Amino acid sequence: MTSGVAGRYATALFELAKEGQSLDRVEADSLALEAALAESPDLRDMLSSPVFTREEQGNALAAIAAKMGLGPILTNTLGLMAQNRRLFVVPATLAQLKALIAAERGEVTAEVRSAKPLTETQTEALAKTLSASVGRDVKLDVTVDPSLIGGLVVKVGSRMIDTSIRAKLAKLQTVMKEVG
Repeated sequence: MTSGVAGRYATALFELAKEGQSLDRVEADSLALEAALAESPDLRDMLSSPVFTREEQGNALAAIAAKMGLGPILTNTLGLMAQNRRLFVVPATLAQLKALIAAERGEVTAEVRSAKPLTETQTEALAKTLSASVGRDVKLDVTVDPSLIGGLVVKVGSRMIDTSIRAKLAKLQTVMKEVG
């Protein structure tokens, strides 16, 4: 399921968390770090920039981890990644860690893009429908993409369902080109 450098770190993190019976803590910490990465371009730049030394990156991450209250498993792993100059794979590692945790719990993550924010009722109905279709618990990862104009794009595993108006317009445009 996992491959490459990010996969090896994700697998190690997962095994350590499972062994230490702190899977929930590591999941919460990884979600918090993922949110911080999404909010801070400076943090993303620091992770991927070769300008900073290993020591500077390690110290910066230690300070960030302490400020965020991250647990020792994730904090130590980040320190090791800084020492080995592998911080550029942190986003991929967090994504693969989420997948490993979901697989352990028998969950499937569905990536949902919608033109406007979904209401709680819509979210619950979509999760219920997808669970019935997939046969497992479905966790939704919802993002808003106004360029869709309307509708949804749902991706579960390798299957993708695109009901967006943008896709329908693109299909209509292709058909119109074939006619003329």
